[in-house]
Parts: sequence; structure tokens; C-alpha cells
Amino acid sequence: MAASQEKKPELFELNNGTMQVKVSNYGCTITSLSVPDKNGKLADVVLGFDSLEPYLEGASPFFGCIVGRVANRIKDGKFTLDGVQYSLPINRPPHSLHGGFKGYDKVVWDVVEQKQGENPSITFKYYSPDGEQGYPGDVTVTATYTLTSSTTMRLDMEAVPENKPTPINLAQHTYWNLAGHDSGDILDHSIQLWALHVTPVDHETIPTGEIVPVKGTAFDFTIDKKIRSSIHEVGLGYDHNFVLDCGDEKLSLKHAAKVKDPSSSRVLDLWTTAPGMQFYTANYVNGVVGKGGAVYGKHSGLCLETQGFPNAVNQPNFPSVVVKPGEKYKHSMLFEFSIE
Repeated sequence: MAASQEKKPELFELNNGTMQVKVSNYGCTITSLSVPDKNGKLADVVLGFDSLEPYLEGASPFFGCIVGRVANRIKDGKFTLDGVQYSLPINRPPHSLHGGFKGYDKVVWDVVEQKQGENPSITFKYYSPDGEQGYPGDVTVTATYTLTSSTTMRLDMEAVPENKPTPINLAQHTYWNLAGHDSGDILDHSIQLWALHVTPVDHETIPTGEIVPVKGTAFDFTIDKKIRSSIHEVGLGYDHNFVLDCGDEKLSLKHAAKVKDPSSSRVLDLWTTAPGMQFYTANYVNGVVGKGGAVYGKHSGLCLETQGFPNAVNQPNFPSVVVKPGEKYKHSMLFEFSIE
């Protein structure tokens, strides 16, 4: 244990001359990501803090991090696997969220490789022991961020269970604001989602188990539309899992989302290997003081968390998130920035 206590949270930079990303070994957290607008002007388009202290002190509502062992909510913090019932920390009463009180976002990962040059990358590794936050079995997790072109970043996540079957569902939880992190709300951003279905939720935001068509509802983003156009129809805002079932493919990834900011003309296209995506409009962010003293309020960013379906471990009709020893969990995401 002594060795792991000595690892300290640090910041690392990936820079290819056009795009600059700052990422920490604490939770694999993207703290800053700067890309040019229509005039070539750089702006930081992710919510976060100037230093690592607020992350370490628990002030962050999952800004920029990788969450696990299981992203999203597990109903009542319980599941049964191979006849054994497991109980997880109830960190979002009455449910367990994003891996518990100390998920993968709140631990220091090892830096196992760093590459400079035209396609700079960094690889983080974390060993998650049996019983950590209530989950079964030892799991080794790796995450690699790579700048694959002048304005494209790729994330490759892998996890290998060593001795017991376990649910694994990692998600990247960056809050995006393509006008700049300090530019106010994202309601004028337009978004298109390659999702013909959504998994509706109950009043505690746990999926009911249904998979319903989005057509004719406030969840229909099959043609791009402004976020503000129907957000008032969905309570506090969007915090729902969309079924990624109609995207074109590239490099074995499916098109998941396209977000546009009219003021800067920045566009983000997201591609993924995951079956679902939580579209979240920062409904619970309220007066968080971030980078440069910017105050982040409700809807100040949007999250595109590609994932296995929420509470899948308790929903037999959802795609399984259980991974067995001898198998490997893999999840890749491609963030492609452009001007339109």
C-alpha cells in the first residue's frame, strides 16, 4: 500500500501545435482543452478548475474525469451476480452513482507511457482491488488519450477482470461548452444525436427498463436542433441515456453526437464504440467557481457520456455490462473538432 500512497496528483499536457489538452493522473481528468474558433482564436471548451486542489477537495461535480467501476446509477446500490448479492455505497441516495464515494475519478492512476511529437499521447493505469467500493474481483484498467490529428482527440479505455466476473462500465464525464468554458449556458448550442431510442427514467432517474422511440418527443435529436427548443419539456433538463442505434461508422466507431456553437462556429463530432450515451445538461451545477473565477451555473456545460446502459446490471433486457475473467472490456471515443 505504501507505494500507492506516494503517487501524487499531477498535470500533464498534450499539445500538437493546434490543440492543447491538460489532463491529470487524478481520475484521468481533462482539466483544460483548447481548440480554435472560426477566426483561429483558441478557447478552453471544458469546465474545470485552475489547480488540482478543488478536484482533490471534492468540489468537482465529475468535471472531466473517467468514472467507474460502473458509470451512472445502480438502483438501491445493489445487484446480484452468480447468486451473490453485492451492496455498494449509497453516494446518491437512495442509489449508487459513478462507482461510489471513491470511484476511479477520485484515485491517482499510474502514468505508464507518454509520447510527444505529432500525435502526443498519455496512458494511465489503475489497479482496482477486489471489494473496492463493494465491487467483486480485481480489475486492471488503462486509459490512453491521444491527439490523433490537429483537432482530434481519441480516448481508449480497457479493463481486464482478473479473478471474478464483475460489471464494468467506464464513462468520460467532461462538461463541454464550445463557446468557451466561461461563456454562460449551452442552451443556444445545437445538437444532433444518432439515437432513434431513449431509455425513459422514473422520478429518481433510474431507467424503467423500457426502450422507446424518440420520434415526436422532446428527446428527438435525429435532426439537429437547439438545446433550448425542448429542454423545458423534460423537467430539470436532459439527464437521459440515448440508444446509439443509427450512426454511420468510422474506424469501427459509431457516430454518436454532433454539437455546434453558433457564436464561435466550433463543432464537436463524437464517435464511440459504446451502445448508449448519457446526454446531460449540467442540471445540478449551481454556482461552482471554476477557471479564471468563472461561475458555472445550471446548463453551463453539456456532457456526452458514452456508456453501457444505466443500471444494466439489474435490467436483463439491457445489453450486459458484466465482464468475465478472460474477457476484456474495451471502450473508445473520438472527439473531432471542426469549424462550420
